[in-house]
Amino acid sequence: MALTRSNLLRPLTTSLYRPFSSTSSDSIITVETSIPFTGHNIEPPSRTVETSSFELLTFFKDMATMRRMEIAADSLYKSKLIRGFCHLYDGQEAVSIGMEAAITRKDCIITAYRDHCIYLGRGGTLVETFAELMGRQAGCSKGKGGSMHFYKKENGFYGGHGIVGAQVPLGCGLAFGQKYNKDEAVTFMMYGDGAANQGQLFEALNMSALWDLPAILVCENNHYGMGTAEWRAAKSAAYYKRGDYVPGLKVDGMDALAVKQACKFAKEHALKNGPIILEMDTYRYHGHSMSDPGSTYRTRDEISGVRQERDPIERIRKLVLSHELATEKELKDIEKEIRKEVDEAIAKAKESPMPEPSELFTNVYVKGFGTESFGADRKEVRAVLL
Repeated sequence: MALTRSNLLRPLTTSLYRPFSSTSSDSIITVETSIPFTGHNIEPPSRTVETSSFELLTFFKDMATMRRMEIAADSLYKSKLIRGFCHLYDGQEAVSIGMEAAITRKDCIITAYRDHCIYLGRGGTLVETFAELMGRQAGCSKGKGGSMHFYKKENGFYGGHGIVGAQVPLGCGLAFGQKYNKDEAVTFMMYGDGAANQGQLFEALNMSALWDLPAILVCENNHYGMGTAEWRAAKSAAYYKRGDYVPGLKVDGMDALAVKQACKFAKEHALKNGPIILEMDTYRYHGHSMSDPGSTYRTRDEISGVRQERDPIERIRKLVLSHELATEKELKDIEKEIRKEVDEAIAKAKESPMPEPSELFTNVYVKGFGTESFGADRKEVRAVLL
């Protein structure tokens, strides 16, 4: 029986729904992942995943919100309201959604510059997201970070990093802190296939393995490092095997329930045995960044083929419909409500002012040192950084 319209269309909040766990009135729904997991030096988890009507509908709403947010960001960039670098996540939403379904806010996430949806998944709001993208004071980094430097420490989200691969050693440090403090929590260090060949990644992995840190390395393999296909950049593109002595798991990153199962499995492993690598087989619909049309190194048929056969939102939509949790019209009404919510968030973000010029000097040096800032001629003191 489909849910009533009033249940489905209750007002959407500006942050994503929490918690992901099913309510007591929800019956358990058992499904199989799209394809089996492939393990390296480890027995992979079962393909059978338990979910609920609440979780499936939440997955649909949250991924649809992320998709609409990124499409809106594309338009804002083309209107020159977003400047600088901007990397969009549409197509990869199942990785963020599935991961959040398996963990808690005690667990840490650190990622690269394709970070808008990860931030939203960690409890950020649409207004904070758009304000940061447009460089406004109401942004999550006070308008000073922009697209690549989202941050929400209180929710266990440590960025948002612009230097390729540099977030992985930082994640190793977060995992060290968790083990030292006996937090019984883990750190997910996310990076792309383009960063998978970075030397610092292997150094961090070696240290994590030596110290049995609760570290989970998540390679979001969208198959193109900027415009370079994985097979042109890596002699071995089996990234889940790259750890050698560290076990790994290959996951269909376009299947939110498979990601949930894999992350739950990885967390249990990391708490007992130390690091593990998860390779998420995913795909981005946009180009690498806004300066990349995304069609010079791959065909439009390839992109449309992934949309038709593997789109993460459409997979959840089919599950919702097949289990009669909602009707087509109800799902379309939810998407209309999301579009309205995104438009309202953009309008509110535009009302936020730009940072004051004095903000150039904050968050640079330790407070209280009385550091002086000079002009270009080194003669006139322009500011004292209190």
